[in-house]
Amino acid sequence: MSDQMQFIVEKLNQEPFRKSYNLITFDSLESVQLLQLLNDVLGEIDPKHVVDIREELPEQTAKRMLTLLGILKYKPPGSISDLSAFRQGLVTGSKPVIHPVLYWLLQRTNELKKRAYLARFLVKLEVPVEFLQDDTVADVNKQYEELMEAFKNLHKECEQLKTSGFSTAEIRRDISAMEEEKDQLIKRVERLKKRVETVQNHQRMLEIARQLRLEKEREESLAQQKQEQKNQLFHAEQRLQRAQLQLKEMHHAVVDSKPESLMKKLEEEINFNSYLTTEKIPRELESKKKSVYFLQKTVGEPALSQSDLNVLEMKINEVNAQINQLIEKRMSKYEPIDSKFSMYRQQASIISRKKEAKAEELQAAKEEMSSMERQMLQKTNQAQELEGSEVLKGDEFKHYVNKLRSKNTFYKKKRLEIAEITAEYGILQRTEELLKQRHEAIQQQLQAIEDKKGISGYSYTQEELERVSAVKSEMDEMKGRTLDNMSEMVKKLNTMVAEKKSSLAPVIKELRQLRQKCQELTQECDEKKIQYDSCAAGLESNRSTLEQEVKGLLEECIQEESNYRYVNCMKRNLEIQLQRAKEEMKMYVSPDPQERRKAIREQYTRMILEQENLGKKLREKQKVVRESHGPNMKQIKMWQDFEQLMECKRECFLKQQNQTAIGQVIQEGGKDRLVL
Repeated sequence: MSDQMQFIVEKLNQEPFRKSYNLITFDSLESVQLLQLLNDVLGEIDPKHVVDIREELPEQTAKRMLTLLGILKYKPPGSISDLSAFRQGLVTGSKPVIHPVLYWLLQRTNELKKRAYLARFLVKLEVPVEFLQDDTVADVNKQYEELMEAFKNLHKECEQLKTSGFSTAEIRRDISAMEEEKDQLIKRVERLKKRVETVQNHQRMLEIARQLRLEKEREESLAQQKQEQKNQLFHAEQRLQRAQLQLKEMHHAVVDSKPESLMKKLEEEINFNSYLTTEKIPRELESKKKSVYFLQKTVGEPALSQSDLNVLEMKINEVNAQINQLIEKRMSKYEPIDSKFSMYRQQASIISRKKEAKAEELQAAKEEMSSMERQMLQKTNQAQELEGSEVLKGDEFKHYVNKLRSKNTFYKKKRLEIAEITAEYGILQRTEELLKQRHEAIQQQLQAIEDKKGISGYSYTQEELERVSAVKSEMDEMKGRTLDNMSEMVKKLNTMVAEKKSSLAPVIKELRQLRQKCQELTQECDEKKIQYDSCAAGLESNRSTLEQEVKGLLEECIQEESNYRYVNCMKRNLEIQLQRAKEEMKMYVSPDPQERRKAIREQYTRMILEQENLGKKLREKQKVVRESHGPNMKQIKMWQDFEQLMECKRECFLKQQNQTAIGQVIQEGGKDRLVL
């Protein structure tokens, strides 16, 4: 612990804090001073937190510090209960909480500065899903994410450039080498000019070369513009697809609809939206505000144990029971048993609850429908990318709608026919049931007559014989027909085979010749293919080697160009710094006192003297406050005792007045007498 405090004191005494603490003065700091010191360290990391904590509420200070510590990924030691104790200690300025935070911050100040800087641009702003349904909000959110990704890439490139910096000696060597190369290039250009001057029309050729270079630059700019226009066209097509989908949905809603139905639908939507805006959403907002207020109040209170929670639950149950009893008493007092108002109130409450439930179900259905619409739009885009199918437009869509209408009318007609057939089938089925019932009754009568005559089973046997004879005759007829059909089929097949043979004979001869030609051409094709493969392999190897060489040369060229630009930038920076140093030296050496006062050294010297004088005054003031602290506390104690004494006298006076109401107190000769 002493090592930790020693490290904190050393860091605070250095730049940029310059606190001039020692272990004793640092340990004697009060909670407010500790919180201000922690706020100063956080302000050094993130300039947005350079504030005076006396000008804001303790809850706001704690919330601001906790937010920044969360961004900086500070992990307090301990479990969940320790986390609540950490929050409480941060609010009260507890030393066991503040000291580890200061030690952690001062250990890695530069790293945390970088993290706080990146958090300003990389902490993503969460947009609710219902707001993203708007096309404008969705496009802006997409641009925001693209800018965030671009910032990440630029920051990485900047860090790479910072880490890949050269020393001044290397830069000087590079500058001298580039100057030598520049002289060589100038000499080479002069030699080339001398050679070119002997050539006819060299001015025209130089002009043509310059125009060629300008045209190439123009071609690059046009290619870039073309790519940007392609991106804009892609975004415009996406917006057009969304608009067409919405238009299609509106057409589907308008088809086969009347003005009365549309007005009724609009009235329902207006009623639903008015219900949401006037009743549901304000009630939910009020409940959310109450819950947030209670949560903030809970966070501000100290951590509760399990026993405290049990006591609170018992109190809540008792209060709920008392509320129920009071409600029952009120109902029994103001609403008689035979009154119908209670029934109406119950029905109204049930209807309101059902209304709220249906409104929530409708809201959930709308959200689900919007999500399904987005999924459908994504699927249509994917289908268009994969298959290339297009959405029906104009006359094609009208033709498709007319076709669907004709199919719909045909379907309705067929459905009417099916309904008629179904009704007729029901009638016939009922008739069949009646006939079966009559047949069973007649069979029972016939059976009774046969039993009476002593020939039971005669009718059944007669029916079976007739059925068997009918089946036998049918089988004989079928056998005869089958044999005749088979003989005719055999004759037809024989004639067909003979005709096919006669017609295929010349074709078979031609096929044999073609097979021989095919074999010869196949052999020749295989030979040519082998030659082509060998030649293609050689060319491919040559092409790959050339591509690698070109790629290496391009990378080398790009690297040299970037080095050249980097060296130029460093050279400009050094020149600017040298110019500033010369100006500063000129002002510092100048005999004119006005010019000398403008020098930075003189300004900082004056500021140091002012701060030292201010520190002396504050230390003297602190000394005076410490010396007068004891007498001031005694005076406060005396005033408190005086206040208690006056309160006691006031109570005695009130008691004396109450006694006079009973009797009369007479004071004579230093004695008190009570006269009733």
